[in-house]
Amino acid sequence: MALRMTPEYADSHGHLTMVWGGIGMQGAPRAPRPDELRLLVARAQDAGVTRILVPGTDREDQHRAVETAEAFDGVYAAVGFHPHEAKEFDEDRDLALFEELSASKKVVAVGEIGLDYHYDHSPKEAQRYALEVQLRFAQEKGLPVLLHNRESEQDLLPILERLAPGDPGNLRGVFHSFCADVATGERALALGYLVSFSGMLTFKSADNVREAASALPLTSMLLETDAPYLAPAPFRGKPNESSFLPLTAAKLAEVKGVSVEEIARVTTANFRRLFRV
Repeated sequence: MALRMTPEYADSHGHLTMVWGGIGMQGAPRAPRPDELRLLVARAQDAGVTRILVPGTDREDQHRAVETAEAFDGVYAAVGFHPHEAKEFDEDRDLALFEELSASKKVVAVGEIGLDYHYDHSPKEAQRYALEVQLRFAQEKGLPVLLHNRESEQDLLPILERLAPGDPGNLRGVFHSFCADVATGERALALGYLVSFSGMLTFKSADNVREAASALPLTSMLLETDAPYLAPAPFRGKPNESSFLPLTAAKLAEVKGVSVEEIARVTTANFRRLFRV
């Protein structure tokens, strides 16, 4: 009898630099201990997740992301300022940091960058400024971007059209944890951006996410966990990790009407194509 091989997955957005310290998801995430980090990576590999991209969110987190990537095979890093942290962004200081960190061969993207108009943890003007500076840096370095978009596509898409346009054959990045409408997804794809789906795809209330996943082409999709956030059912409300990615893949397979193996094959190939690894 032939052995059934575990599909090979790529987690395009997993914060291996963050875990919750107590029971459940109380308080703020902290940096994992070395033993915790080794277990997270080992469990991911056992589940068939052979590639993980770790985004940076602020100055300290970027250092941890690159250190984590350099410590493990199949783990990569991105450098960038999350829109929540944009009020702390300093162009001279942070571009110098990006320059230093991106010298690592494990840095394959700029991110997590973008706009978040739902929480407004940073003023919108500061978010737009930080985004534009980081987009220009990515362009100069020839690196794709990991884009955060929360109720902000009315500003984000015009900025991309002006500063970082591409086309389906000239990829510029990915809209991570996609939760916008189909029209936004179509505009993103036309500009050369992929769309990535997280555990939200499994949430009972997320009909809009499943609608977008159904309508948009699988050839333009990635998978992600956004760990330790957005754990898929049946783990919703618990800390997420990369080993849970096959649950999101299974839901995407159901939505698209294809096999899990096809989901794994296409999204992993897209990961390798976008990040050139």
